[in-house]
Amino acid sequence: MDSKDNLNKNELVEEETGEIENSEKSPKGGNFLMKAAGEIFDVLELFVFCAAIILTVFTFLIRPTVVEGPSMENTLIEGDYLLVGGINYTPKQGDIVVVHNVGLRYYNKPIVKRVIATEGQVVDIDFDTWTVTVDGKVIDEPYVKIETDDRRTSDWDYPITIPEGYLFVMGDNRNHSADSRSRDIGLIDERCIVGRAIVRVFPFDRFTIFD
Repeated sequence: MDSKDNLNKNELVEEETGEIENSEKSPKGGNFLMKAAGEIFDVLELFVFCAAIILTVFTFLIRPTVVEGPSMENTLIEGDYLLVGGINYTPKQGDIVVVHNVGLRYYNKPIVKRVIATEGQVVDIDFDTWTVTVDGKVIDEPYVKIETDDRRTSDWDYPITIPEGYLFVMGDNRNHSADSRSRDIGLIDERCIVGRAIVRVFPFDRFTIFD
């Protein structure tokens, strides 16, 4: 009886040992699925977090704008892709700005122009020499494109004093730009400024960071 009992005990121990070894070698199905689900959740969580950051940046800090038309040549050409910053922005002379809600049926899309003068400044333009004067000083405009055989004039009598809260803007392509020289657009309410062009990101060979 003792020999049989010992034999049975040994067989039982061997079976239990074999089961333990097999369970260690083979992963449990439940644990594997939980681990996979956890990894997928981590990826989704990271994706949602990144999407929220991008949405916040493009809503409150930076906005994309595509240049339309020839009015800013040769500084900007049609199809250029800009990133525009507008948070706590105060317009300054020389800035390239994006303007919306101009209020005309012909300009129901954002327009891109350069700030020539801000509130309180006095603008004068000599249309014979294309000289632009602000507060009695001729401003340096190396960016301007002018066709001498086609001169765009203005609807205003100069000089003009810019009222509070308004801007005088022009396109760099002075012969082919609808801007503050025309009463159709006129002086720009600062509240219509989306922001300043910070960088041209496309096309890649024209990548530019604007001062």
